[in-house]
Amino acid sequence: MTTSRIGIAGIGLMGHGIARNILKGGWQLTCLDHPGNQPVDDLLAAGATLVGTGSELASQSDIIILCVTGSPQVEEILTRAHGILSGLRPGTLVIDCSTAIPDETLRMAQFVQDRSGRFVDAPMTRTPKEAEEGRLNLIVGGSEDDFNAALPLMRCFAENIFHAGPVSSGHKLKLLHNYVSLGFSAVLAEAAACANRGGIAPAIFTDVLARGGGAGVVLDRLKPFILDGDVSGMRFSIANAHKDTGYYVAMAEALDAEAKTARAVRDLYGDAEASGQGNAFVPEIARLLS
Repeated sequence: MTTSRIGIAGIGLMGHGIARNILKGGWQLTCLDHPGNQPVDDLLAAGATLVGTGSELASQSDIIILCVTGSPQVEEILTRAHGILSGLRPGTLVIDCSTAIPDETLRMAQFVQDRSGRFVDAPMTRTPKEAEEGRLNLIVGGSEDDFNAALPLMRCFAENIFHAGPVSSGHKLKLLHNYVSLGFSAVLAEAAACANRGGIAPAIFTDVLARGGGAGVVLDRLKPFILDGDVSGMRFSIANAHKDTGYYVAMAEALDAEAKTARAVRDLYGDAEASGQGNAFVPEIARLLS
């Protein structure tokens, strides 16, 4: 499989780690040049090549990974002039690692399939640290055949890989995951801000939670900020949190599912972004609320 040519569009905090581990796995990699990329000098030094258009990327790739922000960006990078669809070759497998609205995922998959390509959605969980370590979690939606075709490549940058079901199932489950994670984060940040106003020392606040019902991954990630102002435990922007919880609300409404709590969580992140804090990281909500 390492003879397959891999293309990647979107070399941000997560995409850089994916690209790095693809190269470490011995695959041939082509990267799409974009102003939003992280520095790629180390990738080029390791053997990657850089192209200027999605059409060029597609014409040189057997498998294409999309690692962009969300549904609008996926559509734009596929369908724009000289975009990926314009150069897509029959049989090419597109792996969408973005976080997206499931109904839009089905539409993007149809665009790819109309060009005789194949499509799976494979959104990620975990953080840029695990991306660099090749230890992401992937939640994959697609046919059994396409999942198996993608699996050897995905194994070089992911530790846990789940086949959730047909196309769009990955994005559905990712939104469920992120809503729970970001919802817990919002509750913890709000409680931390209240504790601060009430004169409760951060160390005793976090210690009590850790020995009771507040224990868990979210506390572990936000605790460094609550104690020391260190955001490294959860380098996920407030703007992305607002986007993802908004996507979850859209999905819940489309499914006629209850979303009262989800709307409140979405609005908390939305208010923070509207105040000019979109580029701040999720743990900083505790400071903003204080």
